Amino acid sequence: MPESSSIICCVIGDLEQVRACGMKLDRIDVKILYELQKNGRVTNVELAELVNLSPSPCLMRVKKLQSEGYIEGYSAQINVSKLGQTLTVFTEITLKNHRQIDFARFLAAIEKVDQVIECHLVSGGYDYLLKFVTAGIDEYQTIMERLTDMDVGIDKYFSFVVLKSPIIKAHMPLTTLFPH
Repeated sequence: MPESSSIICCVIGDLEQVRACGMKLDRIDVKILYELQKNGRVTNVELAELVNLSPSPCLMRVKKLQSEGYIEGYSAQINVSKLGQTLTVFTEITLKNHRQIDFARFLAAIEKVDQVIECHLVSGGYDYLLKFVTAGIDEYQTIMERLTDMDVGIDKYFSFVVLKSPIIKAHMPLTTLFPH
């Protein structure tokens, strides 16, 4: 399976957030989002069949979901392994201090690193979980040395090199997360 970031054509929060946006989603809307995130190139006729609607109402719903911001865009999923070797590393990072300014300084530096394809603020024994995709271990180490030399607040970090990724899904289980 190719190493790639999870590409998702839509983002949905919890149902309270859905209602707060002014558009109440029903199970058909969620099914449309689910199908589009699996295949953003599906034709409207095919999508209508998948969600048991006729094409015209299906297209109207898709346009409404786009205008309301539920669909953020469409993109291609690239098979990076066809391009060459890459290295994926998950990195746990703990900051020295935990003031808002410390988090902001760290994030400002991380946002500029193209090789960071995911960054999560997490609970538990460390502050951030990052996912790097680099050309190799040397590039990863150079990036980490540069970040620690920049003094962006990193106290310590632990690296976990990915050996194999037997399962990578590019879609979320929207129909089970939001069954309404």
